Amino acid sequence: MTDETAGSPKDTHYAKLRRAHRDAKRAGSGTAPRRGKGEPTPGRAAAPGRIWLYGLHTVEAALNNPRRRLHRLLVTRNALARLDIAEGDLPCPHEIAEPRALVAELGSEAVHQGVALETEPLSAKRLGELSGATLVLVLDQVTDPHNVGAILRSATAFAADAVVTTTRHSPQESGVLAKAASGALEYVTQIEVRNLAEALEELAEHGFATIGLDSEGPETFEESLAGEKLAIVLGAEGKGLRQKTRATVTKLARLPMPGAIHSLNVSNAAAIALYAARRHLGDL
Repeated sequence: MTDETAGSPKDTHYAKLRRAHRDAKRAGSGTAPRRGKGEPTPGRAAAPGRIWLYGLHTVEAALNNPRRRLHRLLVTRNALARLDIAEGDLPCPHEIAEPRALVAELGSEAVHQGVALETEPLSAKRLGELSGATLVLVLDQVTDPHNVGAILRSATAFAADAVVTTTRHSPQESGVLAKAASGALEYVTQIEVRNLAEALEELAEHGFATIGLDSEGPETFEESLAGEKLAIVLGAEGKGLRQKTRATVTKLARLPMPGAIHSLNVSNAAAIALYAARRHLGDL
């Protein structure tokens, strides 16, 4: 008798071919292939122009944001009791749902905590709309939504006036990004620019010292701080700042690290730089 999972190499090869043929037939007939035990299940695609936000802090902040266009809330009884909003005060249509209904919409990997909100993404602002700012973060093609979400959270904690990203090579607003931001998406101004070098030049014209974090920077970050307006520029993990960005910033500076590891996750570097910047500006 042949064991498809533990037979000879030839048996294993033919077993794989049979499974692939069987799955192909199911796909052609509209029947989904069997999913292995423990494999994640995908959710349904959101309606065009909409996204799903999930998680208690994320959804509660979104529900309290008057700039949000809200469409539908799915919430379990337990999660509703944990939201700091009475059921009668919910600002959009809602449905008391079982956890499996949320999994069907979001997929099994979403840590939804019993609540999901169908909404439209927030509109990004333009650099010309930024006024009265003294501290901004600029992201040079940081593409990981978990990192961007964590950066937005730190930016909110340290009262950054805005986070500037590029229209391309930046993550779009999503449930993953919003969950990592833990509600910060609703509080920090987000600005999109097409050309980062031109945006840095415009910031410099408005009195900002644009400081790029770079492990090979000639001076420490704290030594580089000067003036009353700061724009901290961070590059993607691994690649760092692009050459054009390095050539455009006012200064390149490093975060000194005496330990065995001499680099940080970009979101951690952002938090440290924001703390130092706020101290320089006299706010801490």
